[in-house]
Amino acid sequence: MTGLPRILARAEEDLHTVMVRDPSIHSVGEALLHPMIPAIWAHRLAHALIRRRHRVLARLVSNVARVVSGGIEIHPGAVVGRRVFIDHGAAVVIGETAVVGDDVTIYQQVTLGAVGWWRDSLRPPGERRHPRIGDRVVVGANATVLGPIDVGDDAVIGAQSLVLHDVAPGVHMGAPAAAPHHNGMNRRRPRVGIR
Repeated sequence: MTGLPRILARAEEDLHTVMVRDPSIHSVGEALLHPMIPAIWAHRLAHALIRRRHRVLARLVSNVARVVSGGIEIHPGAVVGRRVFIDHGAAVVIGETAVVGDDVTIYQQVTLGAVGWWRDSLRPPGERRHPRIGDRVVVGANATVLGPIDVGDDAVIGAQSLVLHDVAPGVHMGAPAAAPHHNGMNRRRPRVGIR
């Protein structure tokens, strides 16, 4: 499948992804208004433009998409797989040399970035500076994944995690908070403050 039929099939797949993964979406019309949709669709156009060396136009498309999507910033050079779901979307950043696999879920305020210009300027030209995210990975809210690292298939990066090293396939990074254990009794909290 090539050309327009392929583009339409991918667009339909994106809308289906939103409807399947976001329980608050009940129709195709609502799915069209999800912030991820303009971000992903514009990224595909910007990526095609940058591959044809139309860098300024690609950046323009990317910047417009960031405004329309409520802050999802995907560099035109990034490679984004199929059925990627960006939930809520606010303040998501995906860097230039990042690679995002298929069926990945990314929550709000996630950064897939580089470690900083002071290190990146020492790398040979064209070397990867951003993470490679495997298939079926979940990246929790406010997680930061930095550098040319690999996150294996089926890994889960917990909310607010800082990841600076490779993550093996299937590994769960970060631990959710748990309520204190009180042996089944509901203890009163001590009073704090002025009496």
